[in-house]
Amino acid sequence: MASYISCPSLFTPRPTNPKFKFHQIRFSPAQPHLNFRQFRAKCCRIEHFNDKQKNKGFSWKECAISIALAFGFVTGVPTLGVPNHANAASMFDLAVLISGPPIKDPEALLRYALPVDNKAIREVQKPLEDINDSLKLAGVKALDSVERNVRQASRALKQGKKMIISGLAESKKDHGQESIDKLEVGMDELQQIVEDRNRDAVAPKQKELLQYVSGVEEDMVDGFPYEVPEEYQTMPLLKGRAAVDMKVKVKDNPNLEECVFRIVLDGYNAPVTAGNFVDLVERHFYDGMEIQRADGFVVQTGDPEGPAEGFIDPGTEKTRTVPLEIMVKGEKAPFYGATLEELGLYKAQTMLPFNAFGTMAMARDEFENNSASSQIFWLLKESELTPSNANILDGRYAVFGYVTENEDYLADLKVGDVIESIQVVSGIDNLVNPSYKIAG
Repeated sequence: MASYISCPSLFTPRPTNPKFKFHQIRFSPAQPHLNFRQFRAKCCRIEHFNDKQKNKGFSWKECAISIALAFGFVTGVPTLGVPNHANAASMFDLAVLISGPPIKDPEALLRYALPVDNKAIREVQKPLEDINDSLKLAGVKALDSVERNVRQASRALKQGKKMIISGLAESKKDHGQESIDKLEVGMDELQQIVEDRNRDAVAPKQKELLQYVSGVEEDMVDGFPYEVPEEYQTMPLLKGRAAVDMKVKVKDNPNLEECVFRIVLDGYNAPVTAGNFVDLVERHFYDGMEIQRADGFVVQTGDPEGPAEGFIDPGTEKTRTVPLEIMVKGEKAPFYGATLEELGLYKAQTMLPFNAFGTMAMARDEFENNSASSQIFWLLKESELTPSNANILDGRYAVFGYVTENEDYLADLKVGDVIESIQVVSGIDNLVNPSYKIAG
């Protein structure tokens, strides 16, 4: 009896359905042990046939991505209904077929997502971030590599200092200059740590320096860079960044009773989505709510008690919904109401990709792009094999933040664990049109 495996077609538009079109590949009893090369050939022949019909070429990179997803990276996506279950399957190591490893560090993703175009500060940032890879080396090679990173960053800071200072917003120049001064001092301290061969002290100092870099880059942003579409301008909007602490009471776990997760919300790239969330946080909407899905793929919550699947605005007595909101690299403002697939932007890169463990996004009805309300989820996978917009989530669900502290503990959460509180710890001044301040 023949068996089948589904091979996802990433490049076949589905205007009414955000899920992939799946082709079935037949395996007969005569070839029960079809090898990887044969499978790749079958999968790519199907894709090549589709592309010939569209008069387009097909790359081996795209085929590799299709194969990776075919082996079941996920079989369920976050929706408002919650009961989906995702089964993570073993995957071939296809990294060699895909150029460039994805950035998986949430704080690095947030730095690159800032609306900043200053080459000099990026040249300082990159070698400092590369210290993570250097520390993975064994023995003295690690510190030798770190030393090269530090020298490169120091040289870039010295050569590009004038350009960095000139890139600071006028109203933030004093604070930015202070961060630059601290960065220079810290770089010398890190150099001394390396010379003393104190490996354990490298990572904490690196984190400190990258915080200064983040501060400098944020001080380069002068105001909010674009206008939100008129139809959304009266909604709660986060025009900048904010951070919240989410305290979760964990049940039936001898190793973890409670945990506080720091989450950075990005209103530069998702002002409507992030603004809606901060507004709900200030209403204490999530306080006391249980985790409603925890299946190894995502952690999800936000479905209130009763028949409603989202937040009922007491002012209108209707469910408040927010549009699908996706910012793409190279664009000045987000796209609203359509997936990138529906827009034909198959190779576009999202500014906030699903690369990091703890990526935070809005759940929605899979057939209604603008149906998100209060249900949120955190991804429990990293983008090991696929670059941005080449998996089943990028460009289809609105990312609006990342867990930056204690994200690893997300995997320990279970259905029934309770969110004791979510509190805004910074950036509340960036929220405009806060509905929680309106009586009722």
